[in-house]
Amino acid sequence: MQASSYKPEEHLSLPDQPGVYRYFNSENELIYVGKAKSLKKRVSSYFNKNSGVNLKTRRMVKEIEKIEITIVNSEFDALLLENNLIKKTQPKYNILLRDDKTYPYLLLTKENFPRIFQTRKMIPKRGTYFGPFASVKAMNNVLDLIRELFTIRTCKLDLSPYKIAEEKYKVCLEYHIGNCKGPCVGLQDESDYLKDLEHAKHILKGNLGLAKTHFKNEMQLHAENLEFEKAHKIKEKLDLLEKYQAKSLIASPSITNLDVCTIVTDEKAAYVNYLRVKNGALNVSKNVELKKRLDESEEQLLITALVRLQDQFQSDATEVLINIELEEPIEGLNLTLPKIGDKKKLIELSLKNALFYKKEKAILKGLNEDKKDRVIKQLQKDLSLPDIPDHIECFDNSNIQGTNPVASMVCFLNGKPAIKEYRHYHIKTVVGANDFASMKEIVSRRYRRLLEENKPMPKLVVIDGGKGQLSSAVEALQELGVYGQMPIIGIAKRLEEIYFPGDSYPIHIDKKSESLRLLQRIRDEAHRFAITFHRKVRSKNAFGTQLTAIPGIGENTAEKLLSHFKSVKKISLASKEEISAVIGASRATTLFDWIEKNKGA
Repeated sequence: MQASSYKPEEHLSLPDQPGVYRYFNSENELIYVGKAKSLKKRVSSYFNKNSGVNLKTRRMVKEIEKIEITIVNSEFDALLLENNLIKKTQPKYNILLRDDKTYPYLLLTKENFPRIFQTRKMIPKRGTYFGPFASVKAMNNVLDLIRELFTIRTCKLDLSPYKIAEEKYKVCLEYHIGNCKGPCVGLQDESDYLKDLEHAKHILKGNLGLAKTHFKNEMQLHAENLEFEKAHKIKEKLDLLEKYQAKSLIASPSITNLDVCTIVTDEKAAYVNYLRVKNGALNVSKNVELKKRLDESEEQLLITALVRLQDQFQSDATEVLINIELEEPIEGLNLTLPKIGDKKKLIELSLKNALFYKKEKAILKGLNEDKKDRVIKQLQKDLSLPDIPDHIECFDNSNIQGTNPVASMVCFLNGKPAIKEYRHYHIKTVVGANDFASMKEIVSRRYRRLLEENKPMPKLVVIDGGKGQLSSAVEALQELGVYGQMPIIGIAKRLEEIYFPGDSYPIHIDKKSESLRLLQRIRDEAHRFAITFHRKVRSKNAFGTQLTAIPGIGENTAEKLLSHFKSVKKISLASKEEISAVIGASRATTLFDWIEKNKGA
């Protein structure tokens, strides 16, 4: 393979060969990975098209500062390389499969007398992995079948030859009930054990036919030797295998090894179902959602999903059935759109799953949106508001015995906290602990600012407090000339009473109501935000007072020290050189001498 780098204006210099291209922005961040049958034609199309290109694609093209390419032998190789790069780097403009599950595997270990057990972590040096399995139940069915057919050990003992020779082990219950032949005490040699394991591997790979042939031959041999009891036990295993296969049979046994991949789309996403069929048995069924990033076609989305799912489930299928026509065949992928017969039935089965998955996602999305709208609509009804309160702001004060008075405002949009809109306030015009005057100040400052910046007013204002705080907030709105333009309420903590301006009697919302819970959540968030800020200010002021009491140390110097060292204790433990680096040698000497002098005090 060959790798090269180009500037966007050099796109016509790219080779007319299959490969993978990578786009980087000005910060050398990988933003997109793509594959192409012709690198020159594909990459040039991004820079030559002016119409018919969606906004996201135009935005991406503007970001491109560098193009890197890797030439490969075929379009299929490009598909595989693209998949590996996207999986590893996850660029922001690439399609991502919305599926964050960790799937279970069965591990065949690399050790003496290998074991088979389930795991979710892939560490290649531990052995051979089979899977992943789309469900734990499907995996356990296979594992249970293998353990019933073959005597594979389940213990974690080190069965190296010298350990067995030391005779440190004893047979366990598994040996006594016939599930193990006792290799730990030398009752089974490894060559005999590996024969069973070889047949177990065929089942793990989905090749049930080889295991069935083995049991038929073994049963025939025992019957010829008049060992009817042994022949009957083998027949029971053969019946078990037949029963397992019958459970999974979904098509003609002549359908040996193929994948099925179908797609349905809407404006924003694609929904793909993937089936893996071996020897007429369906052993994987998986649904995935792909969010459209750059207005990709159905064909692009299907191929992207197919390659990633085949990689994920380690498919070795020789044929893939799909439900859409392709503009051009893809070299290396045997894609078929069946019209009749069993293969057509498989497409219908897969498509039914894809459509159901799409419907399920739409219902879930609708339920989430309905829940969000339902709560604020219920709040509108409970408070008799003129508009849906999709923008709510809540105010709270915080002070202890009049010290360090501060306040907070939190904002909820569509029933959810909009943290970037939260605001802290230092009380500037009020002396002492006067919650009413403090509330008037911060409400006035908030909405004067919104008026000056011509920003939208909230649909509901919530004041944390009773009638006194509410009256003060109303005064502020009246002075600004905006009273009546937005509803305002007060919520008292003790009985969760809701007060409206000018109304002597509060209203009570059902304690179990979602709308009351939303108001409580908003009120509690405002309180938390105010308390956190108050503690920070109080702590900072306490530290500052302690430092400014030292002759020669002013407020600015104290602030620099606290910003750097975070606490007076850390300042006292710092060296003179460390302090000098922050406030200079002269003030550092003053501070250091004072610290040394007062250490024993």
